Amino acid sequence: MPDLLSTKAADVCDYLKNLGIEFSRVTHEAAETLEKCAEIEKIIGGKICKNLFLQTTTGSAYYLLMMDSGKKFVTKEVSKALGSSRLSFASGEKMESMLGTSPGSLSITSLIFDSDKKVMLAIDEDILKEEFICCHPCDCTATLKIKTADITGILIPSLGLTPKIIDIKEGML
Repeated sequence: MPDLLSTKAADVCDYLKNLGIEFSRVTHEAAETLEKCAEIEKIIGGKICKNLFLQTTTGSAYYLLMMDSGKKFVTKEVSKALGSSRLSFASGEKMESMLGTSPGSLSITSLIFDSDKKVMLAIDEDILKEEFICCHPCDCTATLKIKTADITGILIPSLGLTPKIIDIKEGML
């Protein structure tokens, strides 16, 4: 597989480098599902989390939820944990317009492109126990491996975000 990056992915890598965040990167065939990402986890040696773009029923609030890929999203429980009205999946069109990211490529790096700062970040606390977080750089043909401490200590503050850390129970499977 050639080591070529899309413009968006290159912009993400430049952003991280400018912050002094070290990362490793692999390029691969498009991995738009968690099943395909599981194969990449073996190559890159880190956990890829599930990233969901959510909205309230009225569309008045939006969230990027990072959660353990082995857990099932249960809207009632996550909505309660976030203190929000019933959440649902936001459309791919809304994801594209707000984050410049297409479905299958969503990750925390998508928040770099949230120029209006309308998307809130929610993180399953189990993700933060991992040494590394692996994610697409807004392009599902590449995966980055970044120290969790750099995501929480450098990337998130650079975006002006205060994430809501929630406990998504294993029993939600």
